[in-house]
Amino acid sequence: MATASTAPKTTAEMMVNVFNGSRRPIMIAKELLYRIIDGNQTSVVTKFAAQPSLFAQKLPFHDNLGDNYTAIVSLDGYCQAGFFPIKVSASVLAVVDLMLLPKDSRFNFDQAGWNILQTERPKLFSLLSAGVAPNLAQARYEEIMTQRPKSLASFFNLTSAMEQVHLPAGGPLDYLKQLKWDESFAQDRFFAYADKQLLNQVQLAAQQGMFAPEIGSGFFHPGATSSYKQIQFGEANVQLTFHEGDITTIDSTECVLVEPDIDYYKDPGAHALLEVLVNRATGGLTDPRTVYSLRWIAGRRAGIPEFNPPYTIEALA
Repeated sequence: MATASTAPKTTAEMMVNVFNGSRRPIMIAKELLYRIIDGNQTSVVTKFAAQPSLFAQKLPFHDNLGDNYTAIVSLDGYCQAGFFPIKVSASVLAVVDLMLLPKDSRFNFDQAGWNILQTERPKLFSLLSAGVAPNLAQARYEEIMTQRPKSLASFFNLTSAMEQVHLPAGGPLDYLKQLKWDESFAQDRFFAYADKQLLNQVQLAAQQGMFAPEIGSGFFHPGATSSYKQIQFGEANVQLTFHEGDITTIDSTECVLVEPDIDYYKDPGAHALLEVLVNRATGGLTDPRTVYSLRWIAGRRAGIPEFNPPYTIEALA
């Protein structure tokens, strides 16, 4: 018979931290609504608090699927944020970091000035500069920043996420040679010519369980011949789609057209029903602000280096 000291614990603990679009703890006078729901869909915590963290004690520990918790945070004027599943334990504090973005917001590119990129993000600077004279490269970059900020935010989301992808040899950014500067540089994707070795590297990564091939890639990406999606996170995984019919030579290197993008959902069915078909019906596109938030939250939960595009999101003045 178990004594009081050896009896199994029946409770767990969780810390929920809330950050803003600058990737810093949110500081606001209004009260946030914290909700914690267990895996049986039972609401365990519902609490208003004007603080960026909530320490929840004595959550029921079931030692089964009921321990797959959900944490949700809401605030007037902000987009709701949440995460599932958060596996709780009777012995280890579960920590989840969420990001709240204002519904009326703007992109702040103060960290992404042309000269700043040259010093602090040399890979991005080289890619943005490729193919034209330096003055023209800067001019087209600054035009994108002012005229199509969503497209630039998407580009930074994608390249920052790609920097965190480790292939058998290098990372995806190491293989990109030149961007396509046309309307395909969009708020949900861009196109670039890459060393053909990138396709081989991604296929090797897929064999190692880092990527999964997408069936019917031509449906989701017209003209595509193959596509591979990162499967590390529940949401906001990098997808690399190849158009092997579009080949060119850059600096004596044979290159293939590649189309990076990030979907909200890892599950192909959810992606098709909740993202692709909705966007086609409404004419909408994947929102870079949503990708920014989802990828940051997913990375924090996975314990990898912070997702840090050279921009932030802030409320409109």
